[in-house]
Amino acid sequence: MIIAWMRTALLTVCLVLFAALAGAQGNGPDYAAWESTATRAEQAVEVAEASNQAFETLRGEIADWRAQFQNQLNANDSRLQTLREQIAALGPAPEEGQEEATEIANRRAELNAQLERLSTPRRTAEEAFSRANGIITEIDGILRDRQTEELLNMGPWPVNPGNWPTALRQAQDSIAALVSGTQQAWQNPSRRSNASDNLPLVLVLLVIGGVLLARSRYWSELLAVRIQRGGTGSSAGVASFVVSLGQIILPMLGLFAFIRAVRATQLFGPRGDLLLDGLEIFGLVLFFSRWLAGRLFPKDDVLRAPVAIPDNRRAEGRVYAVILACVFGLAVLLTGVSDFDRYDAGSDAVLHFPLVIVAGLILVRFGWLLRRQVRARRDDPEKTVAYGDRIAGTIGRGLIAVGMLAPFLAAFGFGAASKFLIYPTILTLALIGTVVLLQGFVRDVYAALRPGEGARESLVPTLISFLLVLIAIIPLSLIWGARVTDLTEVWARLRSGLTIGDMTISPGSFLTLIIVFTIGYVLTRAVQNALKTSVLPKTKLDPGGQVAIVSGLGYVGIFLAALIAITSAGIDLSSLAIVAGALSVGIGFGLQTIVSNFVSGIILLIERPISEGDWIEVGGQMGYVRSISVRSTRIETFDRTDVIVPNADLISGTVTNYTRGNTVGRVIVPVGVAYGTDTRRVERILKEIAEAHPMALANPPPAILFMGFGADSLDFEIRMILRDVNWMLSVKNEINHQINDRFQQEGIEIPFAQRDVWLRNPEVLQAKAEPVPSESASADVEKPVVEHMDHSDLEPDAPAEDGDGDGR
Repeated sequence: MIIAWMRTALLTVCLVLFAALAGAQGNGPDYAAWESTATRAEQAVEVAEASNQAFETLRGEIADWRAQFQNQLNANDSRLQTLREQIAALGPAPEEGQEEATEIANRRAELNAQLERLSTPRRTAEEAFSRANGIITEIDGILRDRQTEELLNMGPWPVNPGNWPTALRQAQDSIAALVSGTQQAWQNPSRRSNASDNLPLVLVLLVIGGVLLARSRYWSELLAVRIQRGGTGSSAGVASFVVSLGQIILPMLGLFAFIRAVRATQLFGPRGDLLLDGLEIFGLVLFFSRWLAGRLFPKDDVLRAPVAIPDNRRAEGRVYAVILACVFGLAVLLTGVSDFDRYDAGSDAVLHFPLVIVAGLILVRFGWLLRRQVRARRDDPEKTVAYGDRIAGTIGRGLIAVGMLAPFLAAFGFGAASKFLIYPTILTLALIGTVVLLQGFVRDVYAALRPGEGARESLVPTLISFLLVLIAIIPLSLIWGARVTDLTEVWARLRSGLTIGDMTISPGSFLTLIIVFTIGYVLTRAVQNALKTSVLPKTKLDPGGQVAIVSGLGYVGIFLAALIAITSAGIDLSSLAIVAGALSVGIGFGLQTIVSNFVSGIILLIERPISEGDWIEVGGQMGYVRSISVRSTRIETFDRTDVIVPNADLISGTVTNYTRGNTVGRVIVPVGVAYGTDTRRVERILKEIAEAHPMALANPPPAILFMGFGADSLDFEIRMILRDVNWMLSVKNEINHQINDRFQQEGIEIPFAQRDVWLRNPEVLQAKAEPVPSESASADVEKPVVEHMDHSDLEPDAPAEDGDGDGR
């Protein structure tokens, strides 16, 4: 069945391509022949009594004509566009009562005549294309209605005992015919002679086939597990997956050898040939399902299990998969025999009913297996239900519903509907499992090519996995009843393009847009990298200017790439002017902050008030500029945290740049000495310390300032210009250490803060020693008033006062 679908699809594609080439190379469609074909097709559609095969053939003829008309529609596009541009270049036609120059009028008439001559075949082809589309749509509607009617028709009940004898008799007749054909072939002397001559070949093929069928699958599985266990990383997973494909290829080679040996004997009749063909399909389905089940529910824990079910339930999953494959293979074989021997509807329903029952039970069990794991994860508070688990739970519910509904429909005579549910569901399960395995294989390949943490979950394998899901829609549509002609019809609709106003976007133009833009983007990035690594470092531009040039070039390159791509695709930008105007209004109101930051980023890159590596302070945040983008600027603070500042704040706010242009800056070191100290001596010592520091500039020299008389000290300041202001804190720290050491050597005192406590009426404290007679009496005692004199400019960590109350 699947092979037949693939052959039909390949034949249809070849016919479409041949028709397209024939239409492109010819001088144009034969409209007389088309009229005859179209009339015949319209009459057949009106009567609607032809067989499905006849309608399919007729539809193929109409589709070939439509392909020719499609080519004719696009034949003179470039020439017609050139003529329209030439006419537009002559200016607008004169209004009634006005005249224009004779040469221009003659040229306009000549161009209009050429335009009319080239437009006539296009209009004719457009009318014929529309007519062909209508006929194809009507034929598809008839075939679709027949398919629906077949599914909804009630046939014989397989549970009716009256249908059983006929079914058994026809099955016995088929087996008897198979045996009779073999006996007749054996009684034929020429066939016996050929079988005797081919006996050595038959024996060799039987031995090879028997060995491959018996042991090749085990060998491939064992080797795949050993590779996975012996290797590390994703490379082992890739190798194990490739080797595991031998579980399909090698047994199939053995089956082909066995079938070739049987065919070489020629001791079978037509039904034997039919049985061998069905055996090929049965073997392919069985071996593929065993490989698929072995990868989805692996025996060995070293293999990654894509389906999250308990280890003790994996064997159950493998058994279910094999049983479903056997049911599907037997159904294909039974369908072939039924069509060959022309079973009646009752016999066909009775013989298919056991297969439907077994498949339904297995689907229900398989659905419960998937649902049980999801339910266990949902009930466990320590585990989270992943997205894949939710999909598995949904699939499980669907399998349970199909497994219960299909046998019920088959029992009450809806055999076509039950088979439409059961067998496509089995194929869908196989397709989903294949896509899951291919997604894991793609992730392993990418992780092997680009090793690193999180490589399997990066963007590229995720996009490829999504592409695999989109590709899987094609076989999924065929599985669920779509005809190959339906897919070709969708492709034909896509080829005709999507029309928006006067603009038509076809797959070809869209592909051109993507390819041209990709080329422009890659070239832009290549030029940026060349400038950044080879050209700009050899110039005298500062790093900020280099970043501005590289960034500006990137924006210009991407804009040009988009413009060239749109023009190459044939998209008229003038038709998008109204839409762009409406979007600009929306951008002005809804995205004004983003636009403001973007414009501010461009201003920063052009004017360069700050550059990467500058030490700045903005909005209370101080740190080094690490990167400047079009929307924001990243500042690394001194505690190694990143602060993202919108560019609009850097343009409209106040920014302090400590290292703009150069790194020279001033540092101020305050110091205080006790009252009574020789101030000239202090000034001299501080000057010696400042001038001796290697980071201090000699011109201008450090300055020592006597700032004034503080509350507890004589205040001085060291003001010095540093070679690199980035070392301000280190210089301050070193200067303070040197001041402390010199002052200790010179006997100069650095005072600390002092506080005086005065008691306004200290004699009241004596009352505390006398007993208090009563609560009312104690309330009349005068409380002392304490006046606290505090010097706000004293250090907070000054030593505590004596609490003896001596008035100090």
